[in-house]
Amino acid sequence: MPTSVLDLAPVVPVVVIEDAGDAVPLARALVAGGLPAIEVTLRTPAALDAIRAIAGAVPDAVVGAGTVLTPGQVTECVTAGARFLVSPGWTDGLLGAMTASGVPFLPGVSTVSEVVALLERGVREMKFFPAQAAGGTAYLKSLAGPLPQARFCPTGGIGPENAPEYLALPNVGCVGGTWMIPADAVAARDWDRVESLARAAAGLRDGLRGGLGGGRGDGLRDAGGTCR
Repeated sequence: MPTSVLDLAPVVPVVVIEDAGDAVPLARALVAGGLPAIEVTLRTPAALDAIRAIAGAVPDAVVGAGTVLTPGQVTECVTAGARFLVSPGWTDGLLGAMTASGVPFLPGVSTVSEVVALLERGVREMKFFPAQAAGGTAYLKSLAGPLPQARFCPTGGIGPENAPEYLALPNVGCVGGTWMIPADAVAARDWDRVESLARAAAGLRDGLRGGLGGGRGDGLRDAGGTCR
């Protein structure tokens, strides 16, 4: 059955890559640990090269681009091989470009009005950012009643201690985080440690909702814009 980005694994690693040469071994470690959806943020000059490298060398990975802010970046990321897009927020122009890109996307929201505006435009899956600062699990619980059709990937301030609280919510498909890719492990190229941390993250949903962690990347459909 086709799936969405939110259903590939309980955690989407949010990756900041300084050296594109680290992209492939890092992605392989994450995939081996059960986290196939990998968000490479556009925060460094190496980001597009990293996306391109992962897309070409790690077929089991579903590589996406994060911190997408402009229509131009949408085009660059899809051309580089990004299979999904994530933005911290959205505008009509950015949303239009992401919709036209033909790949799934998660526009960022932090208010009820933003959620309603996206639902009005046919977008049901979103990034909730910055999750902890914007109200955390209590806020998302409050949204589930009046807006049950909206699903979220909370990101920002989430770690292994509070991730299960988010994953237990009916309107949360997955969470985004960085704890499985600590800077010292990447600097040391300790990919075994990354794989171990990824495996622990992939198991966070076990016992919550039937253990959907560790999904394979080949289940991601080619969507016409949203991650529905």
